[in-house]
Amino acid sequence: MKLSIIIPSYNEENTISSVLTRVCTVELKNISEKEIIVVDDCSKDKSESKIQEFIEKNKDHNIRYIRHAKNMGKGAAIRSGIENATGDYTIIQDADLELDPEDINQMLKPVFKGNADVVYGSRFAGGSNPRSILTYRHNFANKFLTSLSNIFSNMNITDMETCYKLARTDVMKSIKIEENRFGFEPEITAKLSKMKKLNFFEVGVSYYPRSRAQGKKIGWSDGFRAIYCIVKYNIFR
Repeated sequence: MKLSIIIPSYNEENTISSVLTRVCTVELKNISEKEIIVVDDCSKDKSESKIQEFIEKNKDHNIRYIRHAKNMGKGAAIRSGIENATGDYTIIQDADLELDPEDINQMLKPVFKGNADVVYGSRFAGGSNPRSILTYRHNFANKFLTSLSNIFSNMNITDMETCYKLARTDVMKSIKIEENRFGFEPEITAKLSKMKKLNFFEVGVSYYPRSRAQGKKIGWSDGFRAIYCIVKYNIFR
């Protein structure tokens, strides 16, 4: 099986090389081939040069590079990645080191053992994986948005906002992604929930969150947009 790994990136000069190194070196069980699709959303820092340098030094890995001519947002970057994905399954990997690429093997287990079509990597599902303690407000916001999403979609997931979403590539390509920013997360969840024949799973993953001072980009305004997207894509789409 071939796996496509999409890495959306914007101004991640401090972490992009480390993420690429980890993604390239992780040994994925039962995967015959992996392609890495880096989508640079018109970074203003040294991200582009670092990515190009890494690709030049690692030509034995299947790494494809896409750069947007203007900054459009994470959702737009993921959309570009999905359009170019050629694997049997596709997974999204953030470029900020909050999630450990070693956990991709955890994400793949339901595919091989349970014939999963979609797998969410939950930062709150528990288990033996380590996760950093969040502030109460951060934790409350995540759980509130997930609960609201579950009410409208009739799903029972614990982490709607997770970056780690793995799905059959043909399923990903069949969905029209409209959100350009972080509204992608509630949008894709709502649209996947409407595809009744899909086999959903969720697994716990490690989580090492960073602060806004370290480069975290999502904010309270994105939370209000998420509420809007939950209602919009569950009821009016």
